[in-house]
Amino acid sequence: MTTLTMYQVDAFADRAFHGNPAAVLILEDWLPEPVMQAIANENNLAETAFARPNGKGWDLRWFTPVHEADFCGHATLATAHVLVQEHDVAGDMAFATRVGELGVSRRDGAYQLDLPCFPPQPVDAELASALQDVVSARPVASFRNFENLFVELADETAVRSFVPDLSGIATFHPLGVVVTARGETHDFVSRYFAPGAGIPEDPVTGSIHATLIPYWSEKLGKTELSAFQCSQRGGHLLCELAGDRVRITGRAKTFMKAEIYLPD
Repeated sequence: MTTLTMYQVDAFADRAFHGNPAAVLILEDWLPEPVMQAIANENNLAETAFARPNGKGWDLRWFTPVHEADFCGHATLATAHVLVQEHDVAGDMAFATRVGELGVSRRDGAYQLDLPCFPPQPVDAELASALQDVVSARPVASFRNFENLFVELADETAVRSFVPDLSGIATFHPLGVVVTARGETHDFVSRYFAPGAGIPEDPVTGSIHATLIPYWSEKLGKTELSAFQCSQRGGHLLCELAGDRVRITGRAKTFMKAEIYLPD
């Protein structure tokens, strides 16, 4: 029997039971993919992160309960937190991932993610019509990136009161759906739904901000923004547009350290 240490970290949070929980395993080398997927399914969290050293930094992969993910911000933050708190890693960290290199640095007790920017792209007319039918609200605008569809709603109240048609949203899989609006006390707010990936609503999602930041930066005419993901748990993200990169700052709190047992 193989014994591994696993951590559960609340990302984009300064205390337990807030932000977005992610499981993190620091490995010497990858486990077989079916085993990593089974661990993620067993955890039933939005993401389980697996990291291994690569000589220059870390290789990083993320799994939802049903498949490997291309891009995840909150589990990257959680992994950096585990490396700092449990593995005495100091200084800036570099993670090799499917979407290129992601950087993480310490900022006054928080973590700043340095991520690729994915500017908003137009949605074709047929997909926009289907999206409006599912959202069942008159969108201000709709756009997309490589993994999600985005709908701007009239105001923050519309985002907070939005009732998702999860079966309808699941028909867009592998694309998830984001609803967003200008905020009342923050520059913008959002919510994110990916039921086809086993994530009915994600509490706080770093990756969607790689597109939300350039979108709201252009609309609001500023490069430094305050964002809030208004799920039930909620999370505050400090955001910056820096050319072809976005920077997102948040805190993290370790909730659990556990031993898991894998059959040989």
